[in-house]
Amino acid sequence: MPRRVPRSFAGPGVHNVRVPALSRPTPTRLRATRAAALVAVAGLALAGCSGGDASKASPSASGSPSPTTTVSIPAGQQLTAQGSDLKFGDTATVVFEATKSAGTVLKLTVKDAREGLLDDFKGFILDDKYKKQANYYYADVTVENVGEGDVGGVPVPLWGVNADNTLLPAVNFTTKFPKCASAPLPAKFGPGDKVDTCLVYLSPNNGTLDSVSYRPSQEFNPIQWTGTVEPAKAEPTKKSTKKS
Repeated sequence: MPRRVPRSFAGPGVHNVRVPALSRPTPTRLRATRAAALVAVAGLALAGCSGGDASKASPSASGSPSPTTTVSIPAGQQLTAQGSDLKFGDTATVVFEATKSAGTVLKLTVKDAREGLLDDFKGFILDDKYKKQANYYYADVTVENVGEGDVGGVPVPLWGVNADNTLLPAVNFTTKFPKCASAPLPAKFGPGDKVDTCLVYLSPNNGTLDSVSYRPSQEFNPIQWTGTVEPAKAEPTKKSTKKS
């Protein structure tokens, strides 16, 4: 039975602007970002961001690591500076606090990204808005827990970013998606655990995927990965063979 894809382009977009020096985010924007990063919706949930009129701030040169009072940094682990610009294949070491009581240090590697096709979603019911206005992208990533906490069961904390600098949440699947095995972190994801996975991003209004971003809160200057996004490859047509 086909699985229905709910609408999710409603609401203002959350932008990936850098944090200006000596400024504080408004509580509304901060709550919206954290909530979107942690929510897991039952079924196939597509929580896209529209290109709403969000204010854009000037970039900051801040390179400090993520401030935290609840996560200890193991000896020998050097956090990647906020605002770092990385390439596909590079690894960032970051503090990740899934909840107030669950946090750790992760190594995140965005290995590559590629464009998908509408045909990849056969078996899922997409409304006309997705069919006409979205492009589909897949990013292969590796997540390794090099800290001391367990952050199992939460979404991989990486956003897509489109040409409008709008954050695109990864699609959350609860059924198998053969083209990109997108899934939350395993139920138990403790020290030393490592997983390779794939994240699906839908970019509305025929948008692009320009980068992948680690941004756990609005006041965090994003760490971003960029590189060549490979074009979609259609499945070869199977030729029918006739017996003579």
